Amino acid sequence: MSTPLLSLYRKITRWPAGHWLFSRAVCMKAPYFATIAPRFVALEPGRCEVRIRDRRRVHNHIGTVHAIALCNLAELAAGVMIDASLPASMRWIPKGMAVEYLKKATGTMRGVATPDSPLVESAAGYDLPVSVVVTDQAGDAVFRAKIAMWVSPRK
Repeated sequence: MSTPLLSLYRKITRWPAGHWLFSRAVCMKAPYFATIAPRFVALEPGRCEVRIRDRRRVHNHIGTVHAIALCNLAELAAGVMIDASLPASMRWIPKGMAVEYLKKATGTMRGVATPDSPLVESAAGYDLPVSVVVTDQAGDAVFRAKIAMWVSPRK
C-alpha cells in the first residue's frame, strides 16, 4: 500500500536535498510546523522519524528545548505517519495528547511515531492511540507523548 504522501516522500527523497524538500513541502501545507524547522529522516507505513536541530529558536529561558517545540515535533511525526499509513477511504484528526517530560531536552531531538494498533479500514470511526518517543543525541528518551487520533471514513 502506498498513499499519495508516502509516494511523494519516496520520490522526492531520492533527489539531492530531497529530505529537506519534503520537509519544506509538509511545512507549506501545515505552516505552524515550520517554527521547529523539522527534517524528516524516515517515513514508512506505521513509522515516521523526524528530527529538529538544537537552535536558539526552539529554546526556553533555561536553554533547553522548549516543551511546546517537543509537542510540535510529536504531533507532526504522528500526523504524517498516520497520513502515510491510512487507507484512502479513511481520514484522521488528533483528539488529544498526553505528554511526559523525562529529562532536560538538550541538543538535536529525534521523534519517532508509531501506532499502538494497526490502522485499518472501517465503516465506523475508531480511536487510534499513537506513541511518540523523542530522544536526544545520546539516544536517551527525553519526552514521550500519547496522541489520541480519531480515524473515520471519508464522507
